[in-house]
Amino acid sequence: GRTLSGQTGEAFYASIRHSKPMCVGLNCALGANHMAPFVERLAKVVECFMHVYSNAGLPNAMGGYDDTPDTMAEQNEVFFKSGWLNMVGGCCGSTPPHIKRIREAASQYSPRVLPDETRPKMWLSGLEDLVVEDVHNHLGMPFLNVGERCNISGSIRFKKLMMKGDFQTAMDIAKKQVDDGAHVIDINVDDGMLDGLAAMQKFVKIAVTEPEVAKVPFMLDASKFDIVVAGMKWCQGKSIVNSISLKVGEDLFKAHAKLLKKHGAAVVVMAFDEDGQAATASEKVRICKRSYDILVNEVNFPPEDIVFDPNVLTIGTGMEEHANYGVDFINATKTIREQCPYAKISGGISNLSFGFRGVMKIRESIHSVFLHHAILESGMDVGIVNAHEMIHLDDLEPDMKVLCENLVFNKTEDATDDMLERTKYERACIDARKKNLPLPKKPRGKPLNLPRKQFAYDSLPPKARLEPPVPTYNDAAKNHTPNPYLNSSLTHEKILEIRSRSTVPDANANIDYSQPKDLYPESFPHFVRGRDSVREYITSLFTSQIALYDGAMGTMIQNYSKRNKLEEEEYRGDRFTDWTCNVKGNNDMLSITQPHVIKGIYKEYLEVGGSNMIGTNTFSSTTIAMADYEMEPYAYELNYIGAKLAREACDEVTAKDPSKPRFVVGALGPTNRTGSISPSVEDPAARNVTFDELVETYFEQIVGLVDGGCDILIVETIFDTLNAKCAIYAVGEFLEFSGLDIPLFVSGTLVDQSGRTLSGQ
Repeated sequence: GRTLSGQTGEAFYASIRHSKPMCVGLNCALGANHMAPFVERLAKVVECFMHVYSNAGLPNAMGGYDDTPDTMAEQNEVFFKSGWLNMVGGCCGSTPPHIKRIREAASQYSPRVLPDETRPKMWLSGLEDLVVEDVHNHLGMPFLNVGERCNISGSIRFKKLMMKGDFQTAMDIAKKQVDDGAHVIDINVDDGMLDGLAAMQKFVKIAVTEPEVAKVPFMLDASKFDIVVAGMKWCQGKSIVNSISLKVGEDLFKAHAKLLKKHGAAVVVMAFDEDGQAATASEKVRICKRSYDILVNEVNFPPEDIVFDPNVLTIGTGMEEHANYGVDFINATKTIREQCPYAKISGGISNLSFGFRGVMKIRESIHSVFLHHAILESGMDVGIVNAHEMIHLDDLEPDMKVLCENLVFNKTEDATDDMLERTKYERACIDARKKNLPLPKKPRGKPLNLPRKQFAYDSLPPKARLEPPVPTYNDAAKNHTPNPYLNSSLTHEKILEIRSRSTVPDANANIDYSQPKDLYPESFPHFVRGRDSVREYITSLFTSQIALYDGAMGTMIQNYSKRNKLEEEEYRGDRFTDWTCNVKGNNDMLSITQPHVIKGIYKEYLEVGGSNMIGTNTFSSTTIAMADYEMEPYAYELNYIGAKLAREACDEVTAKDPSKPRFVVGALGPTNRTGSISPSVEDPAARNVTFDELVETYFEQIVGLVDGGCDILIVETIFDTLNAKCAIYAVGEFLEFSGLDIPLFVSGTLVDQSGRTLSGQ
């Protein structure tokens, strides 16, 4: 039950949910009966519509599929009976008769009801998912432990390993943090003697291949924004970026936030502004509230993905102006949580006791008192800590507890002096113990989970969800603005540059698909392009019936080739007679060379199978995948023609029965290269493609699909969630540049019954 890149289904969804897909589900790799437990788990957490298009069973010894239409329909019935789906189709081995039988079975059941809209929560992921608001740490505190030891500033050993380039041994530090109770691993390679950009990328690329490390989310931490962005591009999960702040000015602050929002990352926001660091409680609150208002109201950043760091500053220095830093942080935390709904509060806890370095018992005790009050009384819920060294308040010696409370809360003038005296004593104990064996550590026992600090917004009642979460790349989705289907009006330079390289023979090929507003009657179930919102129509369709997707294109092409000649010559067609390499097997190419074959398959799914929507024959139509056939320059044309043929087929079938409009789903496949998995067994940090290369190739594909007339985009057969995040990023860029509302579907692939993707989620 994992994707090829190792993610569980829940982690996969958490990784891509920032794109606000209209529909999410699973396809390929398994038959319906094998998918059932994983579909059930997804159905419990997915906030939007759900789909499945399974294989016709598992492949036989010859690579074929044996499930009959009746068998496949019977095995899909558990999805319908359980109320898990809004759309169903078929993948490998399925044909129009399979889809017809599935349609007949599905017609007896109601579609999945959208879950209630509830309190927003921060939902992170590595190979496994993690909901921050539901976390309790190993001491029972409602607190997210962010491990500090993979931070050059937090570990001398880690720094030495980074300077030597010993990344593999550094993985042992990361693994130990997870074993000791870290929920998230902080990664920071800031050092003037180190190439931070290269070190961050190499560390992350190796870390994502280590299951015991990669199972938890990462916090990417650097003083330079380009370093955290570089690291983020190698994370398939949903990470936290540490940090941004108003120190750089509002314009750059917003630009940083917008970029992180596109990537779906959560963000730590430091209490800095143009005038410097906040030290007092009032300054911490002012800067955090200002940052929150900009992020939420101007950038549309999800408030639950904001983590404020109001600056944990050092106490016990002997300087009077530092004595109240602990109180200021605790008081500011409560006010910020009250004034900034759903935001989190974090801090680097080791900073608090920096003046007592070298005596861990003192430092751990100070941290224990500070965290107890900050968490339970003020609502602090995240912190960069060494989980191994955390102590429960009840485990402190009574006199130590008094000393720490006096120091943290600045209760007495002698608090610092008293703690320094105790520090001398503890140092003497350390020296004495060096002569004997280490004392055994007291067993922790099972912790009692303590209640989380509650705020007014935590108790809001659930409300019925009327549609899936809406993306915020532009206002069109929120306002349900119909797509005008006038693509010739899209003149962003990046779109025009892709069109300028088009290989479509007709330089004046049509890219506009608007229809007369009175072509068909108004209101559901009729639909007219340019008049009606696709998002509204799909919501009505998916809430009134289980909609039908198509089946396997590859299986239908194989079936066609058994009845008709479809060899190298036919794949080349007249246009590519003298091509320099073999192209048989490049099914996407048939949209250009044998368009009647592809359009015929489209129409068979629509007319025989009864599909409401069909996916385009563009699974491999990217420059990366087409490199195998030396056809990179034809990527735009392949997508344009693939979508145009589907558009024609849908319109012809719709014209026969306008009460059942058919839709074109532009398909973006996984490519034959992966961002999360090394192609070399000797070098786990090696990759044969970058995040930016994947975004570029997907963006070109999207332009071709939209110019060809697609209504919806689907990122499908996701083996590696990082590749999907690249495709989603490209979709977001296109929607931002175009101002259009084009619904997005996302379909993951669990490679076996472990319930994970190929990349481990």
